[in-house]
Amino acid sequence: MHETGNPDHPGEPLIRTGAEQPWDPEDLAVAQGRYPTPENVARAKAELERDGAAAIERTVP
Repeated sequence: MHETGNPDHPGEPLIRTGAEQPWDPEDLAVAQGRYPTPENVARAKAELERDGAAAIERTVP
């Protein structure tokens, strides 16, 4: 679903992605299909620290 009113480009739809909201490492681990074990949470935390929004976009576009 697209929203109207893109403030940067009037007349174009506003497109939102999964990365536009805050993500915890636990959420990313679960979104990747992994149980939120300490190891998987640590892996997700490292991905978020290293890649930022790209880590989320790979999983939840």
